[in-house]
Amino acid sequence: MTIREEDFPALYNSANCASLKAQSAYFNALRCYLILLIIAACVSFAYPANVYAAIASASLFLITLGILIWLKVKKPEDTWYNGRAVAESVKTRTWRWMMRAEPFEMDGPNQQVQKELLNDLKAILNQNRSLSHELEWSPDLGEAISEAMIEVRSLPWDKRLEVYVCDRIDNQSHWYSKKSQLNKRLAKRWFVVSILLHFLAILLLLYRIKEPSASLPIEVVATAASAVLTWVQAKKHNELNSSYALAAHEIILIKGESVSITEERHLSEFVINSESAFSREHTQWVARKNE
Repeated sequence: MTIREEDFPALYNSANCASLKAQSAYFNALRCYLILLIIAACVSFAYPANVYAAIASASLFLITLGILIWLKVKKPEDTWYNGRAVAESVKTRTWRWMMRAEPFEMDGPNQQVQKELLNDLKAILNQNRSLSHELEWSPDLGEAISEAMIEVRSLPWDKRLEVYVCDRIDNQSHWYSKKSQLNKRLAKRWFVVSILLHFLAILLLLYRIKEPSASLPIEVVATAASAVLTWVQAKKHNELNSSYALAAHEIILIKGESVSITEERHLSEFVINSESAFSREHTQWVARKNE
């Protein structure tokens, strides 16, 4: 049996969707801001004495000012972080519940067992009421407790362990590994772009020494270099590469501990330790993002 993200509680899917939308909005706004700054610098350089060019440049700067105000007022990065925190909290509770790990280890009527998880989900929602206006619900988001979750919880402990290793540990390991490699490639790519822009600026400055009267786009190159630096600082590719690589290795070590599980009690302890490790990595990620 396979657990997909669609099988998680509707609160997870809603918070995850809100987080991804806010993340996309934040970086799209930042991308537009930096591109418009470069375009404004290009227009100003290409047509220094043209009235219409000056108006166009002023308009572009006015738009960038609007973007800054929107980022300050709407704060999409807060929705991004809070939505991710809610989604990860719900995911952790869900896996503990499906694996019958503490505090969901007791047997009993389905209504009582499900009520315990529902109370936890309500508590998470109440603690994050600031996110409520960003959360959406539709039938596509699923139910509070899916049939797949109930089915996994009803499996024998060894079958539950198989599901947990495959759909939780392996899934997390692959995700961190791919993200680490992606951020490593992007870090190298932006580093090369930054070096080229700085090298170009140096060449232009040296040429201006030789030809003081030459009209050179030094300000444009400097603006582009500054934009690249701002983008790299926002994306934090190097930090995320290191963090994700470390998390992937830690998860592999966690997976190795699964071979020593021989009974239900051991499974509960294993899940608690694993989920604590996942939560710790996410907490550190949020802390780095807020630095």
